[in-house]
Amino acid sequence: MKYTILGGGIAGLTTAIALRGIGIQAQVFESAADIKPVGAGLLLAANAVQAYERLGIADRVVHRGHALPTFAILDREGRTLSSADATAISRKYGLHNFAIHRAALHDSLLAELDPAQIFTGKKAIKTEQKGDKTLVHFQDGSTEVTDCLIVADGIHSTIRRQFLPDAAPRYAGYTCWRAVVEARDLSLSAATETWGNGCRFGIVPLPEGKVYWFACLNAPANDPSMKAYTVQDLMKHFGDFHAPIPQLLSKTSDQDLIWNDIIDLKPIPQFAFGRVLLIGDAGHATTPNMGQGACQAIEDAVVLADELSKNTTPEAAFQAFERRRMPRTRYIVEQSFSLGKIAQLQNPFLATVRNTLFRLLPDSLNERQMRKLFEVDF
Repeated sequence: MKYTILGGGIAGLTTAIALRGIGIQAQVFESAADIKPVGAGLLLAANAVQAYERLGIADRVVHRGHALPTFAILDREGRTLSSADATAISRKYGLHNFAIHRAALHDSLLAELDPAQIFTGKKAIKTEQKGDKTLVHFQDGSTEVTDCLIVADGIHSTIRRQFLPDAAPRYAGYTCWRAVVEARDLSLSAATETWGNGCRFGIVPLPEGKVYWFACLNAPANDPSMKAYTVQDLMKHFGDFHAPIPQLLSKTSDQDLIWNDIIDLKPIPQFAFGRVLLIGDAGHATTPNMGQGACQAIEDAVVLADELSKNTTPEAAFQAFERRRMPRTRYIVEQSFSLGKIAQLQNPFLATVRNTLFRLLPDSLNERQMRKLFEVDF
């Protein structure tokens, strides 16, 4: 039986690796002419590393990044609102707060696959059923005939819109700039996120002295003035934040900036459509506030391979995948969206109340949340 994957991102490549483990050599079709990851750095939590361990590739992925000892939420003066000891979490759930550049992760995943499996410059525009076959039509005029179609082409998925025309991306209310800079002299080791009023700044150290940072501001959607922002514009908002935030900005050039509005996908009612399945951001794109976007895509791959190995038909496997994944991904999408609203509070009084409450959160609450995230039914 022939399996086709649309999308050569984290979801698509990890799924191809997972299917290979159960004897399925899926073809991957990527719309871009070259597979070049969009973005900068990312954190993989313990659940994602557990998934890669199940696929037998965790060591090769981990080799390209490094673990961070702590993650802390701070106020603009640098005082701690909440913190998590990644070392303690790792002892219980496995490697946590693992930082890696997106390009390094993509390289690691590509290295696991046969290049003959991957086809670039193939943007899918439509799919249709012909008997027991699924046809995929591409923008270049070509058509691929397959038995099963796994759709991993991201939050703007054309194929999802065909099945669920009302499922459109949702703007979170804030926009974001990212960059990776050389900052060996700052000797940073911990990941942090600093909350101001209607703004925040995150820092994630990467290997070889590099640092990934991101900055969020409340703004209207698709605001051209935000798109035109320079480093000096960001310095006006974050220049009086605690060190090393001004120093990181001063090391950044305007050409380093990657800008985009923060969006997600409001939970949808269905992932499985016969022999067509939505996974990753095509099915459950989330805001980055819980660091779970890539993690959930990676989980998808392992669960899908598990269901395909247990069910007699792909239709049954896709339905079983939907039953297992929908409650978990829905929870994470909605929790992350709500957390973003809290982090981006604009009103000074409400922001002060928020900061006070976060300092008072009991460890037991954090532990319950970690159990829900990291104890995964693979």
